Amino acid sequence: MVATFNVELTRKGPGLLLRDLLAGTDPQAEAATAVIAAAAPDVLVLTGIDYDHGLAALSALAGRIALQGVEYPHRLALRPNTGWMTPLDLDGDGRLGGPGDAQGWGRFAGEGGMAILSRLPLEAGAVEDYSRFLWADLPGALLPPDMTPEAMALQRLSTTGHWAVPVILPGGGRLTLLVWHATPPVFDGPEDRNGRRNHDEAAFWTALLDGRLPFAPPAPPFVLLGDGNLDPADGEGRREAIHALLADPGCRTPPPGLKAGSRRRGRAASMPGTVAIRRWIRLTGPMNPASPATCGWIWCCLPVACKCWGRACSGRRWARRWPRRCVPLRGTGWSGCGWSCLKAGAPPRAAAGH
Repeated sequence: MVATFNVELTRKGPGLLLRDLLAGTDPQAEAATAVIAAAAPDVLVLTGIDYDHGLAALSALAGRIALQGVEYPHRLALRPNTGWMTPLDLDGDGRLGGPGDAQGWGRFAGEGGMAILSRLPLEAGAVEDYSRFLWADLPGALLPPDMTPEAMALQRLSTTGHWAVPVILPGGGRLTLLVWHATPPVFDGPEDRNGRRNHDEAAFWTALLDGRLPFAPPAPPFVLLGDGNLDPADGEGRREAIHALLADPGCRTPPPGLKAGSRRRGRAASMPGTVAIRRWIRLTGPMNPASPATCGWIWCCLPVACKCWGRACSGRRWARRWPRRCVPLRGTGWSGCGWSCLKAGAPPRAAAGH
């Protein structure tokens, strides 16, 4: 099983998450641990978790999960763009050094990063980190109209990161995880800086798959998963890029017969074959007295090039899981755990001819 989970393990300063994990008394940390242990995926991509250079917090989280009988010996986290300070006033507030002046919004370096826990070995030497790719270098980038030349020469596209991480399968094959966590398309002004960036963070994958970037396209099979922070049907945001990505020949949805699941105010997902989990966020204040703003989608789709379905792995089912024993803890985390079952071997009968 491959899964993605926004664990909301972020704090207001460096080291605080490690403190809470070691104490074992933080409600959110304990809830996230319980959900992960109950779902017990083979490979888990975490978003919304603070990064530290020695991966101390990630190791502490793995230790808490191990106490519940689920071991993750293979771990990976790369430095995210969140909190990576720049010398420019990127948010235009007239001051330097604020959270909005970092490559990705953050009060400290590493706030709200990404990580991977895995039972299967990760091919660390073959990991591709695209997180330093400049926004202005994306073909057709929707740059803000007020973006200065200085900012164009420095501003990275990734709010958190874009990674390609190969997982070594039991039979010796590889499954590549394409991972990202985009900015919410809100919390800006009429220039729509965050909406444009959210759009282009999804457009990056389409450009990569189509060979329009200075990186080699990933070889199938691969899984695209993470937190796209965008609803393809409604809410705030520019949806053209996510629609184009899901329609791309290199990122098609699973064959007929596979199940798709989501939680959308009690209704089914609008994108078949894609785990799509979201919550409504209401912005309140003088300028926005209680209107629905956006929703956080967690994407997990299994994109495979034509005729490659199932050669190294085959999709079996897609769902959103809140383990029954964790239902009382749901209030501490909004996303649940989006997952897909993969099985090494021959493709399912429904995929014949694909």
